[in-house]
Formats: sequence, C-alpha cells, structure tokens
Amino acid sequence: MTGENETVKIEKRGDVAIVTLLRSARRNAMDQALVDGVKAAVLKLDRDDHIGAIVLAGAAPGFSAGSDLKFIGALDLDAMGRFEQECGDLGRLIGYLSKPVVAAVEMFAVGGGFTLATCCDVVVAGRGATWSLPEVPHGWLTPWGIKSLVARVGLVKARLLCFCLEPLTAEDARAIGVVDYCCDDGEALTMALGVAEKLAKLPRPAVAATKRFFSNYLMDDAEAMDFEANRLFLANCREAAAQATLDKFRQR
Repeated sequence: MTGENETVKIEKRGDVAIVTLLRSARRNAMDQALVDGVKAAVLKLDRDDHIGAIVLAGAAPGFSAGSDLKFIGALDLDAMGRFEQECGDLGRLIGYLSKPVVAAVEMFAVGGGFTLATCCDVVVAGRGATWSLPEVPHGWLTPWGIKSLVARVGLVKARLLCFCLEPLTAEDARAIGVVDYCCDDGEALTMALGVAEKLAKLPRPAVAATKRFFSNYLMDDAEAMDFEANRLFLANCREAAAQATLDKFRQR
C-alpha cells in the first residue's frame, strides 16, 4: 500500500512503513511542504495499529541536504526563524512518537538532514555517505536538533562537529556514535528495513515504554536548546557573512 503527496511518499511493507523524502531536484532539501509532509506522515503512522516501526529515507540522490537555502532566503527573518523552529518541532516529534524511527541514509546527510537523522532512534548509513553541518561556514549556528547530536556524541564533540572543520565519512560517524549501522552503498534502505522489522516484532507496549523512558532524558531540554539556537541563528543571519550566503541562493 502506498500513498503520497508532492514531497513525501508513504509505503507500507507488512508492519513497517517507509516515509521517503521526494524533493530529488533539490537534494531533498527541506522547505515548508516537506516539513509539513513528514510531520503529517509520521503522526498518521504513529496512530496506525498495523505499523510497528517507521523507516525515514530520501529519494536519490541522497538523504537530505538540510534547509533549502533558496526557500529560506526568500523569507524575512521572522518567517525564517519560524520555519527553522518548525524543523526543530519535527525533530522532537520523532523522538516522542510511540513507534521507533530508523533513518536510512545514502550519499549525504547535510545540515538539517544530519540533525534530522540523529533525531531518529536508529541510524543506518551507506559507507559512502558524507555527513556535515555546514551552517557555521555559511555564517550561522546550527538552528535546531543540536540536543539530538549532543545525546549521541557529547557536548565537546558536538561543538566540534558544528564548527564543520571537515566532513565525516559514515565510518567516522559510526565511530563517534552518530551512525549505528554501516552498510554497502545502496543497501541502507534494505538494512534499515531489517532493523525496523526486528523492532516491529517486539512487544509494542514495551517498545513504546522504552522509547518514552529514554526520550524523557535524551530530550529533557531539547526544546529550550532549540529555542536558544534559533535565537542565535537569527542574530547570525543579520550579519554580513550569512547575508552573503543567502544572496547566492536568492540569485539562483
């Protein structure tokens, strides 16, 4: 069974559902329609008693390039802040679903695509996938999802990753805890489905309770961190370096 809108596809395979980002032409970059589509999809599936686990994937060429800078560059600062806040809301929502969510990452997870993946309960990545948080080189702080990164790697390593001195390979990401399972390129969805199927076969009340227990601690101050990061992000976006980056995308 499948269902889709312009930006998100839902496919059900037994007791597992796949939510696929469908903005291939924009490298699955996040605009309002995509964020709204993913939010609606995971909420619908979380209420579906036939589904025991969810896989989040990106259509080729890769997982997600993060916020669509052409889209946010056309917004005023207040609207830009609200959009990034809604991205953070989506990340925290994934953490508080009763169903486990497995990210299947191929080729790249960049910026908001990186933090979106780390908001998932399990992360599977092809070995050729590149991971980076390029926001500071663009001129601004990573605006949301930092708590999910801190939960996986700790504050000091998260700060270094946010400076983005160099990208990570998938094996590098696994070594520090960003990625849980690595596989051959092109096999991330297959492996993610295998993990999701194992999770879906476990007693669901126990899975939901386990997820809720850990989310209460892993995300204890996630909303406050997102709020503060968003405030600093908007302050950064008033500066020359950030405006120069956005101008490049406004002209495309």
